[in-house]
Amino acid sequence: MRATFGLGRIAGVRIGVHWSVLLIFAIIAFGLARGRLPQAYPGYAQVLYWVAGFGAAVVFFISLLAHELAHAVVARRNGVLVDGIVLWLLGGVARLKSEASSPAAELRIAGIGPLVSLLLGGLFLLCTWLLALASAPRLLGEVVAWLAGINLLLAVFNALPAAPLDGGRLLRAFLWWRTGDRLKATTGAAWAGRVFGWVLVVLGLVVFMRGDGFGGLWLALIGLFLIAAATAEGRQAQLRGALAGVPVRDAMTRTPLTVPGALTVEVLLTDPLYRSRHSALPVTGEEGSPVGLVTLDRARSVPPGRRGEVTAGELMVPLSRVTVAGPDDPLADLLPRMEPGAEHRVLVLDEGRLVGILSLSDVSRTVAWQMKADPGQRQDR
Repeated sequence: MRATFGLGRIAGVRIGVHWSVLLIFAIIAFGLARGRLPQAYPGYAQVLYWVAGFGAAVVFFISLLAHELAHAVVARRNGVLVDGIVLWLLGGVARLKSEASSPAAELRIAGIGPLVSLLLGGLFLLCTWLLALASAPRLLGEVVAWLAGINLLLAVFNALPAAPLDGGRLLRAFLWWRTGDRLKATTGAAWAGRVFGWVLVVLGLVVFMRGDGFGGLWLALIGLFLIAAATAEGRQAQLRGALAGVPVRDAMTRTPLTVPGALTVEVLLTDPLYRSRHSALPVTGEEGSPVGLVTLDRARSVPPGRRGEVTAGELMVPLSRVTVAGPDDPLADLLPRMEPGAEHRVLVLDEGRLVGILSLSDVSRTVAWQMKADPGQRQDR
């Protein structure tokens, strides 16, 4: 899930928002302003219902952000790389670039999210009680009570033992601890996620046939999302299993063609030396060390009149934002950090020296080779 736009950084974690957030935001605000609030406490001006509905939606997404930030902060403290957080239609997701090193670390990372939601639900519940004691406006008390309920529901739902929910991560930590095999644990959690997803789909259809069209469709939508996400996790686990024991050097393209940082875009696009099958090229500095990555698509986006002025160094993705790996790093551990697109190529460095470049197509070829190889000829996994 990629962010449509960014909101900056909190505690060093990049925060992004997917466009689908606007849809669920509107549903929450509209549902409260035109449904629950007027029905519970009629007689207020319509504008107050809308203010309360929008306010509740904003605080709800702040609660989601707190839930995902907790995952990210605990993950970093346990040595897991965090790419950022993306809020979207069905909540949020912390994008982790690596995996937990032990079942205990997995337990801490997964468990902190529902715990934060549970604490927020308890806090809003306490505020509801205090507002009632203070004879505060009933509309405000109803909004705070809704926030308490939704956070408690979020905690319970996320704790269900089915991938990709937090409870699925807890289940994986337990299975990993019991079996000592992370792959089997992930496969088990993914299976549980698919089963739970189908249960929601069937339940949604039953609710739909009984007359609650919106509620039934919403349950079915969540179920389909869980099935798709759990299936993707299962495939990722199989992929990691196929690549277990394979180092990055076995999949990378060795001694890739490089581009001097001072080279102009015009030369980059016209010189036969650079007109190769590669869509991204490492950029080197004055001493020949890698400093970034430039894509041909980005080079072509430069207006023709400026291509003789703009250099590859000005256009490149700096090394600090490029995924870097060592030639002896496990290829399977690199997978969570890889994304499609030329700008997401992995540069392989050996003591600061560029020795290779890696793309998802390179990984696919390696997986195909591993799958076709005779089991007796594969490396010891």
